[in-house]
Amino acid sequence: MNSALCYRQFGIPEDVLKLELSNKNLLKEDYIRVRMLYTPINASDLIPITGAYQHRIILPQIAGYEGVGEVIEAPLIYRHLIGKRVLPLRGEGTWQHFVDSPAKYAIQVPDSIDDTIAARAYINPVAAWLMLKHYSPQGKHILVTAGGADCAKLLCKWAVNLKALFVTVICRSDNHVQFYNKYGVKNINQNDTEALKYFAAHADIVFDAVGGELAETILNHMSDSSEFVSYGLLSGTFFQPKKRLPKVHWFHIRQYINNMDQIEWFNMFNEIWTELNQIDLNEPYLFKFNDWLSAIKAYQQVSMNGKPLLVMAE
Repeated sequence: MNSALCYRQFGIPEDVLKLELSNKNLLKEDYIRVRMLYTPINASDLIPITGAYQHRIILPQIAGYEGVGEVIEAPLIYRHLIGKRVLPLRGEGTWQHFVDSPAKYAIQVPDSIDDTIAARAYINPVAAWLMLKHYSPQGKHILVTAGGADCAKLLCKWAVNLKALFVTVICRSDNHVQFYNKYGVKNINQNDTEALKYFAAHADIVFDAVGGELAETILNHMSDSSEFVSYGLLSGTFFQPKKRLPKVHWFHIRQYINNMDQIEWFNMFNEIWTELNQIDLNEPYLFKFNDWLSAIKAYQQVSMNGKPLLVMAE
């Protein structure tokens, strides 16, 4: 019997998500079945449930886009994966005990990577990796918003490694100062309007995950030659550029991975594994799967200085 967090209508996640029991269908050809171990809670998991992207989501759906698990069933050509830890990607929602996913996209997890890190190795690391590949930080002033998020931490640290001239991060609190100081990243408070204007005016590239008023403030003070990369709307508020320049790019992972062949897909993760370690990501806070409501509420706390993970193993 499989337990899954499903939504059959759009709305507030805490209201519309329901834990449902059902038997799994027969495994499709060229798919693997994975017993999930851990799966995180990200904004990218919750926002679609609200209906923000309902034009491309067909209900009902199982929530969750990433996680780590152990392969328990596979077609003959992929038998070598049975018993291995993998990221079951680009298949079913991951907030369930058993996930069926296309075998060709399954990413094996190196032995050196902890489960709680592997569970978060897709959404944020891939987003950061792709953005820095397409918008090189080398020799440039970089400004990053949502400094408390895993993706911002990766963007900043990796931008430093890629020889950015100067990296500044915007945070809502001082909880992450120690992390950023370690890498020489300037930390400014989101409520410091004068600092926002100053660093926006000097930024060559802005990576923004907040949107709303913050995005508009930054855009209004950027130079025409700079670039603004929007990859999230944590504020829940859309923004509309008021002038043609600086150029605004709307970043979505799917735009890039849909055009990747299998070799490119695997090579990307090979690079990410070598760069990913425990100190790059927020401390995991573990919640039993049945306690998913508490995990979501914990994620939504402004003061939350960690990443809620659902423990799927019974």
